[in-house]
Amino acid sequence: MADALKDMFNKNFYQRLAVEFNKADKHFHIDNFVKDVTKGLDALSLNQRLRNTTVVLKKHLPDDYKKSIDILYKVVPQFSSHYTSLLFPDFVGQYGHDDFNLSMDALKYLTQLGSSEFAIREFLKRDFAKTLKVMNKWAEDKNHHVRRLASEGSRSRLPWSFNLDEVIKNPSVTKSILDKLKADKELYVKKSVANHLNDFSKHHADYMLSVIKSWGKTNIHTSWIIKHASRTLIKKGHPESLAVFNFEKNVKVDIKNFKLNKSKIKLGDTLVFDFDIVSEKTTPQKLVIDYAIHYSKKSGEAFPKTFKLKEVELKPKQTIHISKSQRFLDFTTRKHYSGKHLIEIKINGKVMEKKSFDLVV
Repeated sequence: MADALKDMFNKNFYQRLAVEFNKADKHFHIDNFVKDVTKGLDALSLNQRLRNTTVVLKKHLPDDYKKSIDILYKVVPQFSSHYTSLLFPDFVGQYGHDDFNLSMDALKYLTQLGSSEFAIREFLKRDFAKTLKVMNKWAEDKNHHVRRLASEGSRSRLPWSFNLDEVIKNPSVTKSILDKLKADKELYVKKSVANHLNDFSKHHADYMLSVIKSWGKTNIHTSWIIKHASRTLIKKGHPESLAVFNFEKNVKVDIKNFKLNKSKIKLGDTLVFDFDIVSEKTTPQKLVIDYAIHYSKKSGEAFPKTFKLKEVELKPKQTIHISKSQRFLDFTTRKHYSGKHLIEIKINGKVMEKKSFDLVV
């Protein structure tokens, strides 16, 4: 995905960007900017291109920060629907620390046209308490993009950004934000709150569980957040997390007729597997059924990735049949390597059966 996104920062984009800045500021020199910003462009990664754009833009804008922000405001509506729009809040994140109030207003505005989730962390890193106080107000904003920023920007481990050590050490510092958003109706916001909590499940599971238990599940939006936030713990078979959703803690089933359609597959092939689950209990069992594939890394080591299959309530002595197919293709987020792979069937986080197969790339 990063490879595809970085190509959005190309010469045509910079030419268009420079034209818009020239419209907003007659002193902005189009050719000089394009020449500067594209120098060595091919060797730069996605994030390097983004930051390079910000740095070069600073050289071509007025020294007065407020004047630069005024110009950005005029240009950003023309670039508000793509990843490239992140360069505007990135400018604020890099150069706006001497005018905190103006920068907070800018990030609040810019997030409604893209996202300020990475830029706000630059302010949290420098003055955590002061910035978090603003984000608490944002959690009550009428605009859902602003509310989402309050949660997403304060996550302890936001992907593609640095960790917030203050939140990792003391997760309760963001609870007031999450409490305000726990019943938000907007899916964009709900996903962020759930991911915020899911981050905690990886290093503060007990705290995360205490939060969702205090919320309860009577509200449908809160219930959705809790379920999505608990996905990592449920996959691991965490007993308390299973109990929150009444999943069976003492699973008694038998896996029969577990078969793979091939013992050796090539890249591009589809692996098909199926099996039966037989209840060995006289009472119903609420089950979450997953499968994990242990992919072979370039080094020869294996790393597991768990995939969701389904949730069922297995009746006493009932047998159900499960069938699933998965195609093996390279993606920007996953590259396959030849070697022995393992597939596991997991029920309520517990490995019940496993088989190996070979992948040839």
